[in-house]
Amino acid sequence: MGFALSPMQLTSASFQAGQAIPKRCTMEGENTSPQLSWTEAPEGSKAFAIICHDPDAPLVSPGSYGFVHWVLYNIPASTSSLEENSTIGTAGKNDFGESGYGGPMPPPGHGDHHYFFSLLALDKDVKLPPGLSMWELLEKIEPHVIGMNRLVGLYQR
Repeated sequence: MGFALSPMQLTSASFQAGQAIPKRCTMEGENTSPQLSWTEAPEGSKAFAIICHDPDAPLVSPGSYGFVHWVLYNIPASTSSLEENSTIGTAGKNDFGESGYGGPMPPPGHGDHHYFFSLLALDKDVKLPPGLSMWELLEKIEPHVIGMNRLVGLYQR
């Protein structure tokens, strides 16, 4: 994603920045999406979107890199946090070919993978249909992104 970071802050009660994502939030555990909270959303934010991407994963297909674990959008502007396993927002399609969150599951012995949880603030509530891929979502929201930041967690098997 080619968006500049903004003052918006993204944190999690499930894991600390640069630290291990708990097993319950992985495919080896309960596959529970992590808790996320944000502050300092840009003035004029009308909606939010979240993407979780692992750039350390082997190529999935030509023209792309890494692995998309979560695409979530249509998150209301009144929202500033998601509990673990939240049902807020509209689920897009991850690279497992499923809707919703698909937790970390890097190849065994592959070392630490970095999971970028990116939060995007939008100046318009675009009301998108379910099932969009990360690239489809980005194409539709790019003109409306007014803020972005991320939280990076690690996981290895």
